[in-house]
Amino acid sequence: MGAVGGAPARATFALVVLVSLVVLFVPASGVPSAPPGTDKVVHLLLFAALAVSGRWAGARTAPLAAALLTYAAASEVVQGLTPLARSMSFADWAADAIGVAVGLVAWAWATRRPR
Repeated sequence: MGAVGGAPARATFALVVLVSLVVLFVPASGVPSAPPGTDKVVHLLLFAALAVSGRWAGARTAPLAAALLTYAAASEVVQGLTPLARSMSFADWAADAIGVAVGLVAWAWATRRPR
């Protein structure tokens, strides 16, 4: 496992989780308008940040990936089935999944040991 950052890393991960809760679960009336496709970029970057900060906080890769993919799927279900007036979207989940992969690859690359 790569280096972990202790309390600052755990605090950072907690902050990113809190940001994700706001971004994913604000009612539709609170979502700013943006050019088409911007939401996919936001999803990708948000889940990449969750993956990187989760690894920095010491989470192992496979359990973190599984938890983040489950969280992504659950967030889409909640958006689609609650009064948030948001839509459930496979494309958003796919952007989340790509973000998880990007974040995990970035972490692995950044913490690799020279041979």
